Amino acid sequence: MFDAHAVTIGPHGMLFINAAMLSLIGWALWRAERKLASGSDWILLMMLGVFAVSGRVLLEPIPNIQPVTVIVLLAGVHYGAPRAIALATAVTLCSNLILGHGLWSLYQAVGWSAVGVVGALMSNQLLIDGRLSVKRLAIVAAASAFAFDWIVSVSVLHSMGSELLLPYIAAGLPFDLLHAVGNVAFVAWLANPLSEVMSKHLDASPPMAVSESVSSTF
Repeated sequence: MFDAHAVTIGPHGMLFINAAMLSLIGWALWRAERKLASGSDWILLMMLGVFAVSGRVLLEPIPNIQPVTVIVLLAGVHYGAPRAIALATAVTLCSNLILGHGLWSLYQAVGWSAVGVVGALMSNQLLIDGRLSVKRLAIVAAASAFAFDWIVSVSVLHSMGSELLLPYIAAGLPFDLLHAVGNVAFVAWLANPLSEVMSKHLDASPPMAVSESVSSTF
């Protein structure tokens, strides 16, 4: 029987198709976000998770290039550490169910969670008068690439001696550099629009106040 789908596509053609699909997903999510009410932060986080998972899966042919690190970093800046950790862990699990799930998934979740925590801790330095400092974010994103990859590299201690860890990390530096360059590119492409969208959907409800001093009732 004739197979209409039996078409040979080279790696470059497949990469083009994946990039087109990612662009379509991004456009569809952007259109959907415009119809959300302000303050729909949890819905937006789920949409960001969809884009992050899609980006990691579809860009998998390019070594160590994916939007997850930058998205989690921005989530930490705008939404704080707990939500960034939840996003990082969910994206890791969902994408690894497709790419391959194993012991390394835990270290990847920890690595991306650490990136989100850094974003939360540096939010005052990265958000100045409500505006995102793209240059500072690019520097943090580049450094986060190395930090994430080195955290994940610790997983090799389960299969080799500790004396081989540093040589293993050194051998992976070209891939770390690709991750850093990719992060800077994603910051240049996505940082400002994502920051505006995240700011729009911040939870406006006031946090619960904690009294600094408690008077005795006795």
